[in-house]
Formats: sequence, structure tokens, C-alpha cells
Amino acid sequence: MWFLLVAVGSLGAGLASPSPFPAPIPFGAQCLRSACFSLFWTSSKFAEAGGVCEGGGGYLMTVRTTVAAEAIALLLRDRPGSAWLGLRLPETDCVEPAKRLRGFQWVTGDGHTDFEAWESNGSDAAVTTCGPTCVVVTHQLKWQERACDASAEAILCEYNYPNGTCEPLSLLEAFTVTYRTPFGARESDLGASPPGTTAEVPSLGARLECLAQGSSGSLEWGSAAPGAWNCQLKNGGCDGRCYLDEQGRPHCACPEGETLLEDQRSCWSPCASLGCQQHCVPQGDSGICMCSEGYVLDSDGKNCLDIDDCQATPNLCEQECVNTQGAFECHCWPEYDLVEGKCLSKKWQCFDLPCEHDCNLVDGEYKCTCFEGYILDPKNHHKCLRVCNQTECAAQCDPNNIDICYCPEGFILEEKNEIKVCTDIDECESGECTPHKCINTPGRYHCICPNGQELDSCEPPSEEPEEYSGATEVYPETSVPPSFAPPKDGSSRGTLVAIIVSVTFMVVVLAVIICYLVKKHYAAQSIADYKCQQSESGVALQHVTTCASSRQKM
Repeated sequence: MWFLLVAVGSLGAGLASPSPFPAPIPFGAQCLRSACFSLFWTSSKFAEAGGVCEGGGGYLMTVRTTVAAEAIALLLRDRPGSAWLGLRLPETDCVEPAKRLRGFQWVTGDGHTDFEAWESNGSDAAVTTCGPTCVVVTHQLKWQERACDASAEAILCEYNYPNGTCEPLSLLEAFTVTYRTPFGARESDLGASPPGTTAEVPSLGARLECLAQGSSGSLEWGSAAPGAWNCQLKNGGCDGRCYLDEQGRPHCACPEGETLLEDQRSCWSPCASLGCQQHCVPQGDSGICMCSEGYVLDSDGKNCLDIDDCQATPNLCEQECVNTQGAFECHCWPEYDLVEGKCLSKKWQCFDLPCEHDCNLVDGEYKCTCFEGYILDPKNHHKCLRVCNQTECAAQCDPNNIDICYCPEGFILEEKNEIKVCTDIDECESGECTPHKCINTPGRYHCICPNGQELDSCEPPSEEPEEYSGATEVYPETSVPPSFAPPKDGSSRGTLVAIIVSVTFMVVVLAVIICYLVKKHYAAQSIADYKCQQSESGVALQHVTTCASSRQKM
């Protein structure tokens, strides 16, 4: 008889056979995800305890993890007494202290566990305990061996729901709810509600049940009675809008194009059963599938296929067309950039640059550049200046007038063998660096100061010659990048000589004039002295007075 009772107690949830034992009301319950645990505070033997759990669709509790152990701690709350667990030693077996479960098995027929809480003393090592032996958990949360035909003050049951549970109702703090589980528990706070649990909200006049809803069979709170319940509780159960009529009774309304079903809460659309991939347009009791722009409806009337825009519409892009899902993209060849839908040469940024020679990419930016033998004008970065790195270079002449030619700064225009050339001016010959050492270079010159001094701070040379040791080259402020300057009248070096001769001639003429004036002045003085000497031998008094006055002035 005992064997039959144990076999009944080991059956899992979902057995429909009735229990021979009345199902008392649980003293407390804890539900976590798909499992619930309950405590029945009633004295019973192990076989009777299994029957109590079976009456609610469960079995004696297994404690395989710390989660189950924590649930026991919440249920017992250090209450005195002990409660039956679903752990027993088969009748033909004996205790094996070396094993985690000591040879015991769960009522489910296995010995798997990640947790154990045996009392430290355990079985008496001098006495070998053999089955049948069962296990209770004490108020100190320790496992203790006990004879199966002995009594325990409480029972711990476990209920599993592999198809899931319902989440707690979301309510304002002002509303209270009472959950009633299928195994008889009544709680105001459950982490999960098993199927068949009812939830009563007296202040809203609502009573809901955890039921499988829809074609998917997912568990949700609902009502077997048609119509909406209070709109403040889960939108009255309406798929669409929940509203109150003139008498204050709740009703459901569906969006345009959808129909209210028999339960007066669910909404149905003729498009719901079509399975359109993108869009559906209701038409009476049915609907038509449609696709977005860039797609075409497949032959099955549901799915949408992408249209290759590049093939369907030629010349969509200037250079390259790349098809994408529902659209297309325009690309350009490597030497072009896509600018506002147009393919422009990578030098498109040069269009607004009035470059005299060329335009190229410089340091990530397009700038004016010059041909070989030229440099950018430092004053105008759009212009180019001729560069001559030799003492003599060909002149740059106007292609429309070969008589108009130009030379870089620091050069003078000359004609040799009927060819116009630019010849370097030796600035050192004109004493540009006097009294310091001067070195002439094509198109420029530079001075050398002694002892590494700057050009402006060179000390005057001493009377004795000074050695230039460790001299430093210093460029004068006038040494700037060469620029083109046309000669005043196209004259050669002879023009400079003519200017010097002219200036010398003017100086000589001026000197002659000054000498003539001085000579004339002294001649007049001599005549006056002669006349005064003649008056001493008998001239008029008036004349003598005039001579005296004349001498005083002189």
C-alpha cells in the first residue's frame, strides 16, 4: 500500500486522476517564471503529503538550485516545525554518505541537483540506514532524514507549467488585486500566475482569468464572457479603442477597415489572413496586397520583388547606375566626383580659380600651380613668375609682339646673336654689401657678416683687416622671389652707361657756371679798387666817400 501511495506522489503536473486526499488551502505560495511553490501547514505522513500536492496538480518539492531554497526560506519564515520535501531513499537501498544526495532520489525519479543542505551530523556513521527513508526541511532550512511513516508539521509542494504563465496585472497603487491559483493559493502579489488563475479587482468590478489567447495560444489575462471590462484595466481587453457609452458601460471599437469579432473585444481585418509582405488594402470581406515604390507584386500575390531600376529605365545616371533594394544609386568613374547628382571632373573645384597656368590637388585642396620654370607670385596666387637659376636665360616675349620681352627680377634684358636673353645683374659690383663680403647668385645676392652677426647688426670694420671666420650667410630684405619687370625702353647695359655720362656732364657744366660767376665777381672788385686809388690825387669829396663805403661793405 505504501508503495502505491509513493508512486502516486511522484506523478508530475498535468495528471487528471483525482486525489484521494482533500486539498487544503496553502498557507503561502511563491511563483517564479514557469514554476510555483506552496506551503501547506498540515500534519501528515510522507505518502499523505504527496497526495496533497497531487490534488493541486503538483508533487512534493524538489530543491535543485538556490532559487528553490530561497523560495523555501520565504515560505517557512523561520516558523517552528518541519516540512516534507520530495526526497526519499528507495526501500532496497541504503544511505551513501559520500554522495551529494546520499543515495536519495527525488520523487520525479532522478538524483540531479546543484544544491544540498544536509544537517552536519547526518546519519549515525555506526548505523547503516536503509530504506524506506524520507527527508524533511527544518525551520533552520536544513535537510533531515526521517522515517517515511513518521509525521511532519507541513508540506512543501511544487507545480510546473511548461506552457508558460501570465505576468502580474499592471495596476495603480489605489487598486488591489487578489489572485486565486488552481492549487488553491490566494495571494495579492505573485511574480507569475499559472494557467487557470483568476484575478479579482473589486474596486473596478473586474474578474479576469489567465487563459490561452489567439491562434498562438499565448497566455494572457482575459474573460470568457464577451464584451469589454473596465477600461482602466488592460484597456478593457480591447484590441482597438475602449470607451464608455451613455450609461457608463465599457465597449470596444476597432480601427477603420477592421471588424469586431464575437467576443466583442478582438478586431479582425480582411488583410490579417492574407499575409501581405508590405501593404494590404481592404476591399469588402477580403483585401489586396500591394508593394512600395521600387517593387513589383510577385505571382503569389503576397510577396514583393525588387525592380532593377537601372535595367528598367536606361540612362538614369550620367556614368554608373547601381541597383539597390527598392531604389538605385548613381556612381561616377574614379576620375570624377558626384556633385549634386552630376559627375564632375575631380578638378571641378578649379572652375572658379582663374589660374594662369594650371590647377592641381595640393595638400588635399585644389590650388593654382605653375609650369616648370615658374613659381606662384607671392602677391597673387593665381599668377606665375618666371624663375631663372642660371646667369643667363631666354627672355619671355609676348607671342603677339616679339619686341616686348620680360626678364625675372635681378636680370637685365640683352640681345645676343639676334636672340633676346636675360642676363643676371651682379649686385656685388655696385657695392650692395659694402663693407661686408658679397656673393652674387642668379637673380639675387647675399651678404656675409663676420662672427655670425645679422646683416643689420654688423659692426663697422676696424682699420686693420679682419678675418671672416665662421661667417654666416644673411639674405638682405630686398631678396624676394623673382618677378617679371619689363625694361623701361628695351635698352641694354649701354643705357646705364649713357645715364652715368649724362649725369657727369651736368655736374661739369654746373661747375663751369659757378667758376664763371666767381671770376666775374672778383673782376668788378679790382676795377673799384683802381678808381679809389686815383681819387687820392684830387677827386671830388663825394666820390671818396663812396669808395670808403664800398670798402666797408666788402
